Amino acid sequence: MNQNPEHIQHQIDELNVLLRQKRNAAGYWEGRLSSSALGVAVAITALHFYDAPANVPEISSGLNWLETNINPDGGFGDSPGSISNVSTSLLCYAAAKVCGHNEDLLLKVGDYLRSQNIDVNSEQLIPAILDFYKTDRTFSVPILTMCALCDVPGKEAFDSIPQLPFELSLLPRSFYSMLNLSVVSYAIPALVAVGIAIFRFKKKKNPLMRLIREASVKKSLRLLRKIQPESGGYLEAIPLTAFVCLCLIESGYRDLEVVGDGMSFLKRTQREDGSWPIDIDLSTWVTTLAVKSIKNHPEILTSEDKQKLTKHLLAIQNKQIHPFNGTQPGGWGWTSHSGSVPDGDDTPGMILALLALNQGNLGLVREPVLAGLKWLNQLQNNDGGFPTFSRGWGKLPFDQSCADLTGHAILAMAKTATIFVDSLSKKQISGIKKSFVKSLIYLEKQQHKTGYWLPLWFGNQHTVDHSNPVYGTARVTAYLNETLKTQFGKEYEIILKLMINRGCGYLVSVQNQDGSWGGAKNISGSIEETSLAVTALVGNGFQEECTSGMKWLAEKTKSDGLVAAPIGLYFASLWYDEEMYPLTAYLECLSAINDF
Repeated sequence: MNQNPEHIQHQIDELNVLLRQKRNAAGYWEGRLSSSALGVAVAITALHFYDAPANVPEISSGLNWLETNINPDGGFGDSPGSISNVSTSLLCYAAAKVCGHNEDLLLKVGDYLRSQNIDVNSEQLIPAILDFYKTDRTFSVPILTMCALCDVPGKEAFDSIPQLPFELSLLPRSFYSMLNLSVVSYAIPALVAVGIAIFRFKKKKNPLMRLIREASVKKSLRLLRKIQPESGGYLEAIPLTAFVCLCLIESGYRDLEVVGDGMSFLKRTQREDGSWPIDIDLSTWVTTLAVKSIKNHPEILTSEDKQKLTKHLLAIQNKQIHPFNGTQPGGWGWTSHSGSVPDGDDTPGMILALLALNQGNLGLVREPVLAGLKWLNQLQNNDGGFPTFSRGWGKLPFDQSCADLTGHAILAMAKTATIFVDSLSKKQISGIKKSFVKSLIYLEKQQHKTGYWLPLWFGNQHTVDHSNPVYGTARVTAYLNETLKTQFGKEYEIILKLMINRGCGYLVSVQNQDGSWGGAKNISGSIEETSLAVTALVGNGFQEECTSGMKWLAEKTKSDGLVAAPIGLYFASLWYDEEMYPLTAYLECLSAINDF
């Protein structure tokens, strides 16, 4: 690498200081999610329906935030840095209308929506939104339901909104994989609350289904209460919790405890500027990213730091059958708050973080790590890949296998088996290896002929289809690079190197002329995507490409700082940015360059 080692070390030292400063008093990282126009719109609408006079300060500050953060084209993106989109703009219009805001905001948003062929006074907006989200109604039906409740275009629209089959939520979870539900598994609260609202307002009702659904309402409401976390916020997500509350309030259930606790959650989580983030935080996820960024130099944290952090991470491991989705003990979710649900990306991330933090005392984390790996192996789908929340629950994207999570799981399996090989039985090693091989086969099948893998959770708003093959390929390639250093990696070196070489070939082919990487070829670069691409490439040659990437990063961070780019959540249907992403990605990249 044609890089000045002293300069790189100086950058690493500066970022390490910043990384340590970002920790909270408990010793871990919380990060900061961008404020969300979508979250603001749904939250203030719920507050209005719940008690408009009592919530005037919260509603007014939320509306003022929307006024301040409207895009020049009159629309709203999901975050202040996001491109305007129809769904969020429509929700902001509905919220402003029902909360009695000034006509200027309504005119601007209405003009933007008309430029996108959406007439807020026409029922044509219903098929337009349904078509945008296709068969997945996780977002489309709640959006349309809130609009109808806000008289956009009017409550008569309920007869055109698809009925969500909330009664199916009462069946045993083992049935879900056969039901082909129109919402993803994690959105059961929306399925129930929005489904009840549509049922209450729909005039045309099948007599038989009307009887079945009427008999299911009370039991469904009890289910909502059962799966509501202590915090009151479903999945710690502002929009999901607000959708649930506003639908139940307007359906006549304002006085239920589930509504009261949900509204308390919304009021408690509003920021000083009147906004809300999309979720409280991603503390578990950003903590694992922080640890990953210094994994080769754990001495950056003191022994006391590592002990404190390890204690926290072990404390938030799920130790019971989870009430939300029924998964077994052993996994980790994305945050330390009570609404978190174990998932297939945070669990391998946490396994790797615990191993990195406790290299001198692995016995302390052996059992929790093996419990996490057992949970992970139980999550694996029949195709060999790993989904996000629940094995084989449904046919929608979040419940399907995906490459980035599978690559992460492969590394966690390989590292764990290598480190604890002497204390694992032959049966345990055989089980891990079987799962590992199935995952490799899945990844090989999922790799496009040009070498890329598509991620699930991370999109790019500038690509044509909002996908992010650079992120997916860089992440999976980096995971496989690390896997090569393990015992399993040596055993399956040929297939691993074949996939790595293809992945590197793709990354090199889509590097921008200025040295950066965006989500795909000819997409403007970001600190996150460029850092991840260089990290994936650096150990595999490609010195010229890495050098130009590092030059771009140095110039970008010097001129703009560690600016976070909007990135796609929920397969590019929702956008946010997180302040820890550029910091951890760049630090990981610099460390990889320095070690090489």
